[in-house]
Amino acid sequence: MGGLFEKIGEWIQGLLIEIVEANLSNMFADVNEQVGMIANEVGKTPQAWNTDIFGMIQGLSDNVIVPIAGLIITYILCYELITTIMEKNNMADIDTFLFFKYFFKMCIAVFLVAHTFEITMAVFDLAQFVVNEAAGTIDSSANIDMTEVLKTMNERMQEMGIGELFALVFETLIVSMCMKIMAVLIMVIIYGRMIEIYLYCSVSPIPFATLSNREWGNIGTNYFKSLFALGFQGFFIMVCVGIYAILVKAMTVSDNIHMAIFSIATYTVLLCFALFKTGSLSKSIFGAH
Repeated sequence: MGGLFEKIGEWIQGLLIEIVEANLSNMFADVNEQVGMIANEVGKTPQAWNTDIFGMIQGLSDNVIVPIAGLIITYILCYELITTIMEKNNMADIDTFLFFKYFFKMCIAVFLVAHTFEITMAVFDLAQFVVNEAAGTIDSSANIDMTEVLKTMNERMQEMGIGELFALVFETLIVSMCMKIMAVLIMVIIYGRMIEIYLYCSVSPIPFATLSNREWGNIGTNYFKSLFALGFQGFFIMVCVGIYAILVKAMTVSDNIHMAIFSIATYTVLLCFALFKTGSLSKSIFGAH
C-alpha cells in the first residue's frame, strides 16, 4: 500500500511540475514575443502603420488645414512688412536689402507649408531608423533561452514537495496573467501613441506657418520638439521592455524560485508604470510642452 501512495505522489508531483513548466514556458514566450512585437510596431512610420488612416489625415491636412495655414502666413507676412516699414522711420531709412530678406523669408514660409507632410514624415523616418537599429541590440540582449531556463527550474522543482509545487502553480498562474495584462497595456500605449501622432500630423501646416515669425515662431518650434518626442517615445518604450526582459532573464536563474516568480510580478508592474511615463519623459527630454 505504501508503494501505491508513493507512486500516486510521484504522479501528482510530475503533473504539477508539468503545469509549472507550461506556465513558465508561456510566460517566457510572452516576454520574447513582446520584445519582438514592440520592435515591429514602434518601428513603423505613420504611413506604414495604417495607410487608410494616413490617407485620411493627409487629405484633412491638405484640404482643411492648409487653407487656414495660408491665412496665417498672409497675416504674419503683412504684419512683418508693416512692422519693418514702421521701424525704419516710415521708409525714410529703408534699405533695399530688407526687401530681399523679406521676400526670402516669404519663400521659405510658403515652402515649409507646401512641404509640411514631407518634413513631418522625415522626423518619423529618423525615429524609425533609430528604433530599427536599437531593435537588434535589445532583442539579442533580452532574448530568454527557455530550454536552458526550464531545465534548471526542473532540477530544482524535483526537490520540492507537493504542497510547495501547488503554491508554485498558483504563483506562475498569477504572473502569467500579469503578462497577459501587460501585453494589453503595451498595445494600448502603442495604439495611443500612433493616434497622437496622426492628430499631430493632421494640423501640422498651422505650426509650420508660424515658423517664419519671431513672435509666433515658438508655436512651430514647440511643435517640432513634440514631433521628435513622439518619434523617440518608441525608442524609450523599447528600452523599457528590453530592461524588463533582461531583469526577468536574470531572475530565472535565482536560487529561490518563489522569490524569482514574485520578483517577475513586481517587475511587470514597474514596467507598466514606466511605459505610461515614456510619453512625458520623452517630452521632458526634448523640452516639448
